Amino acid sequence: MKSKNPLRKSKFFRTLLILFFLAVPVQWTMAQLTLSTPRTTLGIVIKEIQSQSKFKFFYSDKLPSTTVEPLKVKDASLEEVLNKLLKNKNISYKIEENIIYLSEDKSPAPVQQQAKKERTITGQVLDSKGEPLIGVSILVKGTTEGTITDLDGNYKIITKSNNPVIVYSYIGYKTKEVPLRGQTSVSVTLLDDTHVIDEVVVTALGIKRSEKALSYNVQQVKSDEITTNKDVNFINALSGKVAGVNINTSSSGVGGASKVVMRGSKSIMQSSNALYIIDGVPMYAGNNEGGTEFASQGSTEPIADVNPEDIESMSVLTGAAAAALYGSAAANGAIVITTKKGKEGHLNISVNSNTEFSNPFVMPKFQNRYGTGSSKSATNVDRSWGNPLMSVNSYDYDPKKDYFLTGVTGTESIAFSTGTEKNQTYASVAAVNSKGIIPNNKYARYNFTFRNTTSFLDDKMTLDIGATYIRQNDRNMTNQGTYNNPLVGAYLFPRGGDWEDIKMYERYDMTRKINTQYWPAGDAAMTMQNPYWINYRNLRENKRDRYMLNANLNYKILDWLSISGRVRLDNSNNDYTEKFSASTNTQLTEMSARGLYGITKSNDKQLYADFLLNINKQFGTTWNLQANIGASFTDMRSDAMKVRGPIADGSTEGEIVGMTNVFNIQNLSPTRTERLQEGWREQTQSIFTSVELGYKSTYYLTLTGRNDWPSQLAGPNSKNSSFFYPSVGLSVVLSELIPNLNKEYLSYMKLRTSYASVGIAFQRFIANPLYEWSKENGQWSNTTQYPIYDLKPERTKSFEVGLTMRFFKDFDLDVTYYNTLTKNQTFNPELPISGWSKLYIQTGSVRNQGIELSLGYKKSWNHFTWDTRYTYSANHNKIETLADNAINPATGESFSIETLNMGGLGETHFLLREGGTMGDLYSLIDLKHDSNGKIMVDQNGNVSTESIKNSTNYIKLGSVLPKANMAWRNNFRWKNLNIGFMIAARLGGVVFSRTQAILDDFGVSEASAIARDHGAIIVNKTDEISPEVWYSTIGGGTAIPQYYTYSATNVRLQEASIGYTIPRKWLYNICDLTVSVIGRNLWMIYNKAPFDPECVASTGNFYQGIDYFMMPSQRNIGFSLNLKF
Repeated sequence: MKSKNPLRKSKFFRTLLILFFLAVPVQWTMAQLTLSTPRTTLGIVIKEIQSQSKFKFFYSDKLPSTTVEPLKVKDASLEEVLNKLLKNKNISYKIEENIIYLSEDKSPAPVQQQAKKERTITGQVLDSKGEPLIGVSILVKGTTEGTITDLDGNYKIITKSNNPVIVYSYIGYKTKEVPLRGQTSVSVTLLDDTHVIDEVVVTALGIKRSEKALSYNVQQVKSDEITTNKDVNFINALSGKVAGVNINTSSSGVGGASKVVMRGSKSIMQSSNALYIIDGVPMYAGNNEGGTEFASQGSTEPIADVNPEDIESMSVLTGAAAAALYGSAAANGAIVITTKKGKEGHLNISVNSNTEFSNPFVMPKFQNRYGTGSSKSATNVDRSWGNPLMSVNSYDYDPKKDYFLTGVTGTESIAFSTGTEKNQTYASVAAVNSKGIIPNNKYARYNFTFRNTTSFLDDKMTLDIGATYIRQNDRNMTNQGTYNNPLVGAYLFPRGGDWEDIKMYERYDMTRKINTQYWPAGDAAMTMQNPYWINYRNLRENKRDRYMLNANLNYKILDWLSISGRVRLDNSNNDYTEKFSASTNTQLTEMSARGLYGITKSNDKQLYADFLLNINKQFGTTWNLQANIGASFTDMRSDAMKVRGPIADGSTEGEIVGMTNVFNIQNLSPTRTERLQEGWREQTQSIFTSVELGYKSTYYLTLTGRNDWPSQLAGPNSKNSSFFYPSVGLSVVLSELIPNLNKEYLSYMKLRTSYASVGIAFQRFIANPLYEWSKENGQWSNTTQYPIYDLKPERTKSFEVGLTMRFFKDFDLDVTYYNTLTKNQTFNPELPISGWSKLYIQTGSVRNQGIELSLGYKKSWNHFTWDTRYTYSANHNKIETLADNAINPATGESFSIETLNMGGLGETHFLLREGGTMGDLYSLIDLKHDSNGKIMVDQNGNVSTESIKNSTNYIKLGSVLPKANMAWRNNFRWKNLNIGFMIAARLGGVVFSRTQAILDDFGVSEASAIARDHGAIIVNKTDEISPEVWYSTIGGGTAIPQYYTYSATNVRLQEASIGYTIPRKWLYNICDLTVSVIGRNLWMIYNKAPFDPECVASTGNFYQGIDYFMMPSQRNIGFSLNLKF
């Protein structure tokens, strides 16, 4: 019997992890050294020993300059090397685990002094913010007695000295010496060494820059803020943590594609989603936005393949100036991801295991007290407008408890990090296995990552290579729509029926000798089927193999001059199959009674390479220059072959009948099968430069420029061959200019401003159109779209100004105002045109302006720390112009456009108008009203609808775009206990639920039951209408959207976690163990919509805020274990 345990498949993987761990070679724990050094200094020999072993040295400042004699050994032990090296040098050593303490020998002490008792000294080492420092070196001055701090910053040292001086040292902090006068407990605070440490931020192209030099808003996110969330698509973990970023989770479920928009939607036709950068290299975003309207195919995205445990940090570049070095792809902002490298030192192993349980979060309210039937038809079997149910005939059906399952997601990962001074290695393996909240919905992902960094040529050259392999499978990933969507039947199931009977979704047909679908309710004129039949007999499966190879070579010519080159190959092979068994609704099988089969094989490949000349030069103590000059090459291609069609059933004359439910290509109808081969390839060559000039560490001027030569412009008739994108920024550290500044009140203040002109990548084949293949008639079209030879970029001009402050010791504030204008909007105005298939114009502009605010507070009291942050962002989106006296390029005539219809669902459309927003939703239908504005009710108590003919009278429902987003995040730490939570809110905007309309129409909603309980619907204050008549009118057909439009404002407990770290000493010094309970979407505090307003079915520009049997968002609760060896 096939196991129903969704995590059993991972047992083999877990076994592999254990074997991998046990197979760690023993040479990591033994040092065999081969050295051949001339007469030199002790410091040089120490570096060589560290490069060949796992050991670290601690010593006083003057010891490295000690002269040592020539040394030549082969495969010698560490003790042998040290004894020869330190012979006659009056230097002694002590080895504890992987630490070697060196100290100068003193003159022999008197006998009575040596007989003194040992003293134990304990304490804790903290930083200036009260956080414990791990691994601080602690030495008794002039001796070999030493130790390091543990996970909590605690230490214990034993000494025989009478009046010892304790030396505390840590990289990036000022060394501190504390003389003791009889104390046995000493806790100290180490201060930042400002000459050693300056906060570094990873920016565009992976360039590291000083935070105080930045003239634009960059928000850093640490790895633990990502991994604590435990979302399979780690991008969702950013929600609420970064101001100015709107993240909508996918209704496709685990691994689904997220919609990420920074500082508002900017383009009518092109994507508004952010650009993703991994280790300085842009990642191809993919082109699957997800199904809309009828299609219910879910979607994933390339960035969701990344293992979150491999991420070191993320920098979010919300503004155009921050991403300006990406030129034509920079307008939507960028998320810059830095992955983990191996670290110098002994072997570190991190093991993570997480099990998460999911169930529906926000759902419509259903009724189960009125049975099957309708007053309009005595034979109706698909509506629930029947008589009240009694205990004897009520099955108490509720989709949430009777159809939906508890989803389970298991995530395991193991990571290895080790290295010497010259060579570091990182490797990881991860697996995700998920069973969804609907039957037979599965997702699996396996990641294998390797990375090695090597330095040679006297550390002047560094080679960084990496390889990643990903295997991802998903089954029945559904977002919304009515085709092949099990929610249609699960929600609308007539309430007088027995759901247990429906679970037997197929019955044996004696005539056809096959199992056929059992669904007595019929298709209800909307392809409704048995939900379990869809789950198990309408299979849609996706399998992807992906590998990424990268290399980075850097050569340091001088201390201030280096060159580097990068190359990255990203290759993905995808197989998508559809298998619809016989007796599936024939509207879905191309009218075949024997089934349907489809297979699409696709390949996406991206090759990226760049070259950089890097300058970082200090001129005295006054001026500093950081500059980067480079060139890049990007080649992307996508190819797909698709065969999809019905199994031949003999309905076409001369057609040989195929075998029922045999899913292969040769079994398909030769005349009704779609056969398609398609693809594209595009290249961009670029040169770019970035110059940052600093004066007295106070004033910073930044200039960037990039010129792109995109292949979309290639062709003999194109008037342009390239586009140039500049930016300029200025930042001033005001706190450096204030004399006698009291650091207790204001420790840091920076004012920054920037301007940039960047682009949005435009559609392919606009300047060089192709003849298109028509699958309807199976032939090439004889016309192309009208070519735009003078193609211009959709240019976004952006200005921002911001203030960064740290004050009252524990507070930090960052506030930004921005204003962007995106011009040359490229779109199809739907003009009649002769001799061409369609026409694109470039006109119109969209403005976005708003503010971003982040306020943080962090304070420690002894063992307790409170870390809290509030983020707020507000964006105002406005269409400045559409087409006012624009020129038709085909005719030369001028024209104007007042309204641009971007489509929608039924009579609910996104309409763009000057002065409106990119998310304005309109209704094209209404109830009939009389001359007095009252709803018309006929003598039989019926109401009716009418289409609105004049576009100026369309009813505006509102904008689906939020007015503001905010979040409040808290983290409390007491010793080893950590508790955190985040409350997030979205303010403003509207959403439309076609689902609720259909539920009302079919009589299965709680609203319809309440109306029946009251007896009638009252309109015009006095007119009574039957609930069935009312709801079948406003909810039936395409629905009247103004009755199903809801406020999108919502407040939720978005995240919560509690974890405890068991100290290593409690586990026999084997490892640190952290046990956590985590939760997401735990409590919807406020929400008026019948679905989650933050959930989307498509990542496109014009489907946000529409619910059409959308899969519900999920509440998740999980348990996590983390072991660090």
